[in-house]
Amino acid sequence: MYILGINAYHPDSSACIINDGVLITAIEEERITRIKHWAGFPILSIKHCLKEANIKLSDVDYISINRDPKVNLFKKFLHILRYMPSLYLILDRLKFKKKYETLNKILKKDFSEDKFKGKIINIEHHEAHLSSAFNVSPFKESCIISVDAFGDFSSTAWGYGSNNNIKIENKIFFPHSLGAFYSSITQFLGFNNYGDEYKIMGLAPYGKPTLVDKLEKILILKEDGTFKLNLDYYVFHKSFHNYDFENGELKIGNLYSNKMCEILGKPRGKNDEINQFHKDLAHSTQALYEKAFFNLLNKIYKIYKIENICIAGGCGMNSVANGKIKKFTPFKKVYIQPAAGDAGGALGAAYTTWHKILKKEKKFTMKHASWGNSYTNDQISLVIDKEKNRLENQSCEVSYFEKDNILTEKIAKEISNGKVVGWFHGKMEWGPRALGNRSILADPRRLDMQEILNIKIKRRESFRPFAPSIMRDHVSDWFETDDEVPFMMKVFQIKKDKRKIIPAVTHVDGSGRLQTVYKETNKRYYNLINNFYEITNVPLVLNTSFNENEPIICKPEEAIDCFLRTKMDVLVLENFIISRLSD
Repeated sequence: MYILGINAYHPDSSACIINDGVLITAIEEERITRIKHWAGFPILSIKHCLKEANIKLSDVDYISINRDPKVNLFKKFLHILRYMPSLYLILDRLKFKKKYETLNKILKKDFSEDKFKGKIINIEHHEAHLSSAFNVSPFKESCIISVDAFGDFSSTAWGYGSNNNIKIENKIFFPHSLGAFYSSITQFLGFNNYGDEYKIMGLAPYGKPTLVDKLEKILILKEDGTFKLNLDYYVFHKSFHNYDFENGELKIGNLYSNKMCEILGKPRGKNDEINQFHKDLAHSTQALYEKAFFNLLNKIYKIYKIENICIAGGCGMNSVANGKIKKFTPFKKVYIQPAAGDAGGALGAAYTTWHKILKKEKKFTMKHASWGNSYTNDQISLVIDKEKNRLENQSCEVSYFEKDNILTEKIAKEISNGKVVGWFHGKMEWGPRALGNRSILADPRRLDMQEILNIKIKRRESFRPFAPSIMRDHVSDWFETDDEVPFMMKVFQIKKDKRKIIPAVTHVDGSGRLQTVYKETNKRYYNLINNFYEITNVPLVLNTSFNENEPIICKPEEAIDCFLRTKMDVLVLENFIISRLSD
């Protein structure tokens, strides 16, 4: 039984395939097209899935999509009557819907000699989100919540999961949305690209909560634990909201109205200097988001009295809030799969079909994020041969190490000597985090390492922190937690006596976005960190994504290209090491 799950014509378009309930592979289209947050149809991801499964499209039994245009129709009708959106918006929505109705035409075009014989199933957006978390979690029962901007005319859904069944108890509908609130302030602060919300999390610790009272006029928390937007401060719900999918690059129009400027002042321009007001606004936004989020989580706990919680949706990527759940709610265990945002909808659509539609009981648990493509040493050798002249022109030396332990020992020593290392190994990660397969690694002890990385490679804002990857059995010695965080989805405080030891991964507020590394799920990465520990007595390394203002690299060709156009010192491609002999 093959089920192909897809997220299409939505941010972070993606595909996955499961066989008899077991995940085979999952990948985001942006990694292949090289356009961030690609929002078109994931045809290349679908082809990758079929190749990894070693099947044809005609072998697929079901294609499951994380969108159902038939749901919430009455809510949509009432919204049109109340707000009378512009004709342009209505026509745009009809055009958007039409794209989904041509799925069979797309498949016939791209698989002209391989006819799809199965059934297409539409799964409501938030049901797919909830399934993407609970149905791959280790829990038999759990509270469940999905929070994002919008999908199928709702922004939030919650309920509980038991065995393989999901029960959605309640929703918050368009246009009220925590995601829209957070995105609107992100835009106000001059970060206008889709997905820039993480910059607010990075900037927030530099500010103070001096503007919460003003923001509470925009986002209103209700006594029942829910929330609503003061729509006087927004325009997206009644005017043309530009989604450009023609080339797959998502562009979003302005969310907020001029009234927001009346209470917050002039919006920051893209190139304007960031001042203390901007820092305070970021801090206040994060603080109010957390207050609203925890209010809702506490409401959910009171209903079900279950100490497990599974979280999905774009807001599930708010690692700062996630790290505080145990402190501010009664929940004891939190599970968030690595692609909690819209990409994960493909996974949830597939597993909803498996469990709900087909009534299958077999359970799959996602313990790691290594679900993408991989390359053999023979394949990499051919790529290196093709790049021979470029490597020689930059005075690069290529070495091959047959034994993994010798390779990891050498790279650990290079990192301890201050070298910046590109690390390409195993299957590419599923989700937006580099977790030790497509990573750039460095010494967390270096006070100047953040600046070095930004100058040499990343070229990003100085206020954005870098993350620590730590061996699981050392977490409680270095962090004020002993939590499991395999997918880097939670931020915790680093112990005060350790902060000066690892300044490169310690944010200004003493926190770090934690990733726990396990020998059983990523042996080579674990051994590398262990080798670094043997040299330095520090059981963690600095880990950031292998890219330079682009999607995380996917192929060895892209890794070499990034290595050569930046000032990276060393590149590891499986068992090959490429080193610069001079600057």
